[in-house]
Amino acid sequence: MKTPNPTRVFRARAIHTQNPSQPFATHVAVRDGRIVGVGDAGSVASWGETVLDDRFDDAVLMPGFVEGHSHSSEGAFWQSVYCGYFDRSDPDGRVWPGVRDSAGLLARLREAQAALGGPDIPLSGWSLDPIYYPPGELPVTRALLDQVSDSRPIGLMHASGHILSVNTPALRAAGLLRPDVDHPGIPLGADGLPTGELKGPETMTPVGRFVGFDRERQAADADAFRAFGRVCVRAGVTTATDLANLLPDEAVDMMLAVTAEKDFPARVVSFRRFHAQTPAQLIDRARELAPRSTDKLRFGGAKLFADGSIQGYSARLRWPGYVNGAPNGLWYVNPDHLREALGLALRHGVPLQIHTNGDEAVDLVLDTLQGVLREQPGADHRFTLQHAQLADAAQFRRMKALGLCVNLFPNHLYYWGEQHATLTVGPDRAARMNACASALAAGVPLAIHSDAPVTPMAPLFTAWCAVNRLDAQGRVLGEGERISVAQALHAITMGAAYTLHMDGEVGSIECGKRADFTVLLDDPTTIAAQRLREVRVWGTVLGGEVFPVPG
Repeated sequence: MKTPNPTRVFRARAIHTQNPSQPFATHVAVRDGRIVGVGDAGSVASWGETVLDDRFDDAVLMPGFVEGHSHSSEGAFWQSVYCGYFDRSDPDGRVWPGVRDSAGLLARLREAQAALGGPDIPLSGWSLDPIYYPPGELPVTRALLDQVSDSRPIGLMHASGHILSVNTPALRAAGLLRPDVDHPGIPLGADGLPTGELKGPETMTPVGRFVGFDRERQAADADAFRAFGRVCVRAGVTTATDLANLLPDEAVDMMLAVTAEKDFPARVVSFRRFHAQTPAQLIDRARELAPRSTDKLRFGGAKLFADGSIQGYSARLRWPGYVNGAPNGLWYVNPDHLREALGLALRHGVPLQIHTNGDEAVDLVLDTLQGVLREQPGADHRFTLQHAQLADAAQFRRMKALGLCVNLFPNHLYYWGEQHATLTVGPDRAARMNACASALAAGVPLAIHSDAPVTPMAPLFTAWCAVNRLDAQGRVLGEGERISVAQALHAITMGAAYTLHMDGEVGSIECGKRADFTVLLDDPTTIAAQRLREVRVWGTVLGGEVFPVPG
């Protein structure tokens, strides 16, 4: 008879379980990667031979944070030049200063170019955010980037991930430097040629491979995927989504191999994005991959996109549209394709995550799903609207009636709140953006997210944003949409786990669940709400294995 592994008991200053039956404990017993008991020293002693692990005596344990909207490209993008406006830490903890204007951008690109080899090697950058630049310095066009090089392809991914700015050689390499281009995602200059701004996946993808953004190649990069795992530990995240992967066979094989490594520190839930295929092919691929899921890598879901980015003016807004008079944004999905994908996903039980930034895009999905559900009922489908940044109270009530979840993006309030209030949607609609309180009042299951690499993965910062609703200048946007610290902590644990159909495995600390914990040096339940983002992460525990923050 096989002797069972001894039970390890982690002792901590406080354990906040997110289990309403037992919200607080000091000890948690773990065997074979799962929780066998939670409580005080006496209650876990009943499990026989135990080994006490007291390294967390001065720490606080919470359920491992669940990042319900992130992308493994957070690891791959750090192989390119960071061009964001805000200072940002890389996977190894180095802080990169932000770029404040076009002069600073050119200086950083020239510095990076000096370290490259031959003139055919592309120069790629990411997190470009020109909406912050002084008036007159946007958009970032090929004319500006040609000042760095008019022979080397250059491509800069915007922070939103929905716009790619490229130079003349990149357009020429992709066959787009011509006067007969006619596409709403390719603005033209006075000379009749593309300006170098490319909006939406249809236009970005064909050019991306010439400027270092070949998504299939990046998706199969093992070192980049390991870097994504290090990002998770720094953020206290034990379960993270990879929410828009093309999932070619090479990437699937790589992810299976890397997550099987004992020292890979996260569970990853990867969704196949809808791109360059039919709805039937999308759902078939998700179903084909589902049986290959493992303890630390989950497949079987799909991701749809309805529209683009609000700050990129490619999101679809209801009347009265953008306050600066910009034309309405882009549709990323054909309504017939949306209807077909929803129906097939319901029929086959495939989880869907659906990107909807503008309120018109939310209406499209709600209207379409309402019709599809009449013909193809789907109990407990938990389809989740991602972002839904301009959703109003009426739309949240419809989400509840249709069985939808929502994963809102309160980080946006901090990073782009002022810009939304003054440039894109105006102060009244900016005050209702990412309306967590309205979602909860309507009874919609709620998660909140970072959309890393769009903003840094940091669930406690995301929770701080939802609780305080401050922009980067310290102004409150929509005080009535603030939620409590307890509600925010639920959203980054059980709330996000629920949207992923994983609430039976993770999201709380209770008997039978995975032994996944976030280890904190401060107590988020007692610290002032204004200081929630200051709570320090020591590391994580995944399946009973301890992972301190590197370095």
